[in-house]
Amino acid sequence: MSPDPDDFRMPIMEHLRELRSRLIVCLVTVVVSFALSFAFAQNLFDWLAAPMNEALHSTGRGTLAVTEAMEGFLVQMHIAGFAALFVSSPVIFYQIWRFVAPGLYDTEKRWVIPLMSTSTALFLGGAAFAYYVVFRFGFPVFLEMNGQDVQAVLSIRSYLDFAATLLVAFGASFQLPIVVWFLSRLGLIDHLDMLRGFRYSVVGIFVVAGVLTPPDVLSQMLMAAPLLLLYGVGIVVARVTSTKKREPAPIED
Repeated sequence: MSPDPDDFRMPIMEHLRELRSRLIVCLVTVVVSFALSFAFAQNLFDWLAAPMNEALHSTGRGTLAVTEAMEGFLVQMHIAGFAALFVSSPVIFYQIWRFVAPGLYDTEKRWVIPLMSTSTALFLGGAAFAYYVVFRFGFPVFLEMNGQDVQAVLSIRSYLDFAATLLVAFGASFQLPIVVWFLSRLGLIDHLDMLRGFRYSVVGIFVVAGVLTPPDVLSQMLMAAPLLLLYGVGIVVARVTSTKKREPAPIED
């Protein structure tokens, strides 16, 4: 007599205890990472602010400034928080993986590490594109657009929010091939759908770029260009991985 599959299921209380232990590990990791990151928060801000400082110096259009008494401290706290989440992310993802792995099929487990690695690389690639391309070439243009006699006095907190938004927006937008992979594996789209919808996708990409970036043409173009390239990569991904079934074309007499 074969064993009942229900005999191998973990009781709900055991699930909750495991979830609690995973959450504790994640929380401790974040707290330790935050403490370490706070010690280097000023160095991290100097690195993040370097493109803006270079643009301000080259254009002679202003300076970064502290506009509130606690602003410098709060900025360092925010930077330490962002850095802690980034440094802790491998541990957090590993704990999530260990928690959900028992419920996955072997075929699904084989895709987890490649997908996580690819997603991380794409996010870092998007953030690096924002920092080394959009920041470096966009900031001088933004400052020049303010007018010849206008001097910028930029709050370091507002700059941090602006820079972090762009980094996350570009990192998230670079996940397009991963999204295409999931949709194609589910059989919802294939490369033919993407080719036929290219014109509409171009419009959608520019709309997304307009929402995720500041309201200026340059930053929108700088986001739209790599997204169009990634859309082309997505067509190849869909061609290779799609499970969508199509009816054979009718034979003409």
